[in-house]
Amino acid sequence: PGAKAEMPNFVSDSLVAHFDYFTYQGDDDFYKENPLPGDDYYYNPILPGWYSDPSVCTNGKDYFLVTSTFSYFPGVPIFHSTDMLNWKQIGHVLDRAEQLPLDGQRTSEGIFAPAISYNPHNETWYMVTTNIRRGNFFVKTKDPFGSWSDPIWLPDVGGIDPSFFFDDDGKAYIVNNDVPNGGSTYDGHRAIRIIRFDVETDKTFGPSVMLVDGGVDLTERPIWIEGPHLYKISGKYYLMCAEGGTSVNHREVIFKSNSPMGKFQPWDKNPILTQLHLDPQRQLPVTSAGHADLIQKANGQWWSVFLACRPIGNKFENLGRETFLMPVRWSEDGFPYITKGDELVPGIIRMEGVKRADNPGFGNFEQHDDFSKTKLGMAWMTLRGPASDLYSLSENPGFLTLKCADVASNELKSPAYIGRRLQHHKFECKTSLHFNPQSDREMAGILMYKDEQHQYLMTVGREDGQKQLSLKKMKGKELETLAAKKLPATKGPIELKVTSTGTHFSFYYAIDGKTWNLLSDNIDAFYLSTAQSFGFTGTTIGLYATSRKPLEFE
Repeated sequence: PGAKAEMPNFVSDSLVAHFDYFTYQGDDDFYKENPLPGDDYYYNPILPGWYSDPSVCTNGKDYFLVTSTFSYFPGVPIFHSTDMLNWKQIGHVLDRAEQLPLDGQRTSEGIFAPAISYNPHNETWYMVTTNIRRGNFFVKTKDPFGSWSDPIWLPDVGGIDPSFFFDDDGKAYIVNNDVPNGGSTYDGHRAIRIIRFDVETDKTFGPSVMLVDGGVDLTERPIWIEGPHLYKISGKYYLMCAEGGTSVNHREVIFKSNSPMGKFQPWDKNPILTQLHLDPQRQLPVTSAGHADLIQKANGQWWSVFLACRPIGNKFENLGRETFLMPVRWSEDGFPYITKGDELVPGIIRMEGVKRADNPGFGNFEQHDDFSKTKLGMAWMTLRGPASDLYSLSENPGFLTLKCADVASNELKSPAYIGRRLQHHKFECKTSLHFNPQSDREMAGILMYKDEQHQYLMTVGREDGQKQLSLKKMKGKELETLAAKKLPATKGPIELKVTSTGTHFSFYYAIDGKTWNLLSDNIDAFYLSTAQSFGFTGTTIGLYATSRKPLEFE
């Protein structure tokens, strides 16, 4: 169904697997049933799939957007736009191992909530974030299309979710989530703090001042005030934060002050964005909306990016927290808001005066990689490090060659796994594999990965001296075999395919290059969802090889 017509003569190395293509095809019903009505409309989410904690900034001409990556490498994808509708990924902010120490961190640890800012006074771009095991740091650049600096650590900034604010008088600040004065008095009791920053020395100075204790109303014991951003608009200072945790109680709130370090008053009509109070039985629900950032376009319009989820039947999904884009309105008393009352986050929005590109990153798109380039495409990620010693695009040009690493996919190391985000409920993924395992320790194929303990693996291996295709379920430190099929002792490739209905997966194979055979269907997708496994990432899918069994991991 998709293998190359001519196959090279692979070296007979049982510890190496060769993949000659990978195709991802989205097939969601919403896009098929609701075509965009004009060329100035777009689908929400604007970045479908797991692109959480979005932050956006501009120099008045170019717009840049970043999102979280937790323990995946490279870290913090960066997108560019000139109109706020058409976004194109231009790279990753953290693309060098020395920028991104992730050894031993779990999937949902690592890099939290990056915030990107532009300082017009020195014409420098900053990205500040949390490496959850190591602390808060920032990197900077004069050219966001190029490379960013090594990390500059912020020892006096605690907690998580730091964000820069550059005032028009040249002064600079960092706001962040941290413990309240006197410590937390209940679970989830946090505060928003601010500290001065010296752009000449790249260091903070002065006291860390608490701006918000707990949230909008401390008597209601609000939890997890976080994701702060500070803005100066029409001479007033606005502090915008998330509250309620990142699940269904997520919401965005706003405060206003006459000074960046002064007393901030909450708006009496908070929250400015939420879906938590809506009917859970509504059609096509969008949930968990929050963690927003504001941006003003050159034409004066205000817009917001924020994260939200699209659970099927309001129950679960494998897409994770996605990036949405909505216009911002202003109240008569001078506060911005994104939704009010029972307003829904819409799936289709118009941005007048902007023309949609021919190949936007939303809707039902197809992405095909024939591995003909010398560098992996930007959609691909590895875990906890570059894994550059475990794969090659040059050993057999036109093929991705993976070593059967002595690392299992449930270890806190870098396995031989090259994965990409799921971006649709309904999708199809295909690949073609050349692999000749010589022992029952070796296997290679497709891995569907949520975290260390929740995975599905469709792999070629060897059992009782015979080549075998199997579907296995990772359950903590154990692999449960769900289906198996003995394979003929042929030297040709085996093609593998995964399809999804959103609630269930099906797994297929082809050994003649023509006919797809069912290995197993009706496999529960809930097992890989955040509703089952918790955590902050979405599910990824990709190519995997190993010579280590997960039971060996302690």
